[in-house]
Amino acid sequence: MTTLPVRLDRSRAEPLPAQLSGAIRDLVVDGTLTKGDRLPSTRALATDLGVSRAVTEQAYDQLLAEGWLEARRGSGTFVASGGRLPAVVAAPRRATPSSDLVRLDAGTPWLDPRHLAGWRRAWREVSAAPPPRGYPDPRGLPELRTALAERLARTRGLVVDPDALLVTSGATDGLRQFLAALPPGDVAVEDPGYRAAVETVRTAGRGVVDLPALAPVTSLDGCAAAYVTPAHQHPLGRVMPAADRLTLLDTARRAGAVVVEDDYDSELRYDVAPVPALAALDRSRVAYLGTAAKSVVPSLRIGWTVPTPGLLDDVVRRRTVTHDVPSWPAQRALLTLLRDGWLDKVVRTARRVYAERAPRVAEALAPYAVPAGPMAGMYSTWLLPQASALAARDAAAAAGFEVNLLAGYCRAADLTGLVIGFGGVTDDQLDRALEAITCGLSGAVRSSPVKTPESF
Repeated sequence: MTTLPVRLDRSRAEPLPAQLSGAIRDLVVDGTLTKGDRLPSTRALATDLGVSRAVTEQAYDQLLAEGWLEARRGSGTFVASGGRLPAVVAAPRRATPSSDLVRLDAGTPWLDPRHLAGWRRAWREVSAAPPPRGYPDPRGLPELRTALAERLARTRGLVVDPDALLVTSGATDGLRQFLAALPPGDVAVEDPGYRAAVETVRTAGRGVVDLPALAPVTSLDGCAAAYVTPAHQHPLGRVMPAADRLTLLDTARRAGAVVVEDDYDSELRYDVAPVPALAALDRSRVAYLGTAAKSVVPSLRIGWTVPTPGLLDDVVRRRTVTHDVPSWPAQRALLTLLRDGWLDKVVRTARRVYAERAPRVAEALAPYAVPAGPMAGMYSTWLLPQASALAARDAAAAAGFEVNLLAGYCRAADLTGLVIGFGGVTDDQLDRALEAITCGLSGAVRSSPVKTPESF
């Protein structure tokens, strides 16, 4: 068992568990602790340091979650990583090519390393299951559609027949399939809004109509559809008010347009209970998009849609001809993850992590910027002058991190600031990124006032 050369300072403002986890992390980074080293028990370490056992338990839990340590049943706690650092940790704090930067993006979720055993178990089941001999059901695996329909009813208040639900290769794939089935016409897309949706609409040969993200939708003339993110507007973060939801549905009815609801991260709210799906108000008018990208991993490339009754048959007919269905292994793995309750565990854990990280981001940014919306999900958006945003972005890049500018999500909207994701990084990486961002902001000259939307 390894003795830990650690000292804690009660006079420091930093909490003792954070001091201890940081000290152990440093011992791994500098090579004092190496992979496979066994650590003292939390009780023994607490006695050595003269602190409560809660301090050592919290520190170990943090390092287990970050993947530095691993717990072996009946054996103890061991160093899981060491000897060689990720490039971003070892790199000097200078500008690096974007491919080498750690991305603080809005779409990469937190996946607790302790949940990886369930992930591996799902793929072992896939490897042991006989694959279908022909092309799969054009709607998706029947068992998976049943499980997803149950989940939608339980978590989103959306009651659908499994045969009315289709498995897709993600939200943009579902949007693309809707676009192929819609009558001619432009598509209204929120501005600022999801860039992949804009590109999908344009690639389909349709015009994009800018839909002010925070204003009620009162006209969809000439539009075949309106793409919206009502539960957590991307990227400003606002929940669409109930009155605006009813106005949108009424406007869509009058225009004969379909509302496409992208419900990309609704389960990840920690400020309030998840907001009910817009589709639950009017299934005849709202086509629903869901994805596993924000709750599992984007690279799984799997999602689900609930087309309107008017689109369903046409979408299924096209998929029958084109075999445009997600791969069988990905569908089969997701079915196991749902069946075993793995996805629920992952969402609960991620929600706790985001709820702890969001206030840290707010504390760092509040002296310099205005929040664009409530804190929810795996990112937050901050309004500030473009010169300050650029200074913060460049300072982050010099420290090894990539941060997105709000202006990059805008087309006609005149908003500037930062979109800071905190799902796909460790706590240590987040703290170092925030330090760099605030250093950039503190040195920036505020040459213009912050532009803020009128509807907050």
